Amino acid sequence: MFGNTLINAILVGAITVIFCFLISTLLPGIERKYIHARIQQRIGPVVIAPGIMAPIKFMFKENVKVESPVPGLYKALPIICFIAVTCLLIALTPQAFAIPALSSLVAIVGFLKVEEICYVLMGALSKSVMSVRMPFPDQIKGAAHNNAVRSFVEDISSRRSLRMITYGSFPLYLALFAPVTQARSIFLSDIVAFQQLNGPFLFTVSGAIAAIVFFIGYMIILNEYPFSIIKAKCDVIEGPYMEYASKYRAIVYLTRGFFMMVLGVLFSVLFLGIPPVITSWSILINIIVALIFVFMMGIFSAFSPVFTNRQLLPTILGTTLLGVLAIVLGLL
Repeated sequence: MFGNTLINAILVGAITVIFCFLISTLLPGIERKYIHARIQQRIGPVVIAPGIMAPIKFMFKENVKVESPVPGLYKALPIICFIAVTCLLIALTPQAFAIPALSSLVAIVGFLKVEEICYVLMGALSKSVMSVRMPFPDQIKGAAHNNAVRSFVEDISSRRSLRMITYGSFPLYLALFAPVTQARSIFLSDIVAFQQLNGPFLFTVSGAIAAIVFFIGYMIILNEYPFSIIKAKCDVIEGPYMEYASKYRAIVYLTRGFFMMVLGVLFSVLFLGIPPVITSWSILINIIVALIFVFMMGIFSAFSPVFTNRQLLPTILGTTLLGVLAIVLGLL
């Protein structure tokens, strides 16, 4: 009997993850078709183009040999990033609540940090400029800049990524721990149970403030305008994954859409007390929340320039203070 129950739980959890992944492939297309294109008064791409057709196209393209001190790790980083996002979603399913080490906010933060650190390593381990090793400036004998420090395009992105994971995403983590003040527990099962008994955390003063902080952190961790300093096209083009091509770029595309979906599910669990369950109609709430965040992010980013450090730091500081306020109010 126990064996059958365990198998059923694993099966339901696996189907839930697969279902959420399939839905996630539509989110980038919805953002570009129904938000960016409408705001910019153009037709826009087919909904399935960015999240489904583009990855399939990249799967069949020729791969390139990238100069890297650790090529194996460099190529594996998009896969590691996808696995981290998948583990994050698994931790949010009720089937994982039986494993305290997996279904706690400590584990959630850990998976999010792995995803962020991957961008730093992507930039640090690439020593190419459009897949060609081109050291700048010239260091031959008699060169005018033979003592200058050389850096590659991705080095800039790597330093920016490190800056973002150091303090940029801090508001998101404050928002994640705001529900703890109500449930008095870091375990997702307790947070969900408390809200199912006392109502969603979102509909409290502390929860409303934390939700605003979560949304800003959502945009920061997705590197979306105006917080996309790690991939500002004016100087670093595509950021840390500029040199990824073929199937590696396909994984990057799939991971972004999947991450958008998982962050929506994370909000549903922490602020509404609704975990994703494929056998329940409540999973529609998870999808609706993910869509709301996509629409809000699309509208906000469409009218936003890229923040400079002078604009980014005060914004993050102000959002951090809001996160602290949400936690303090929750303790009262």
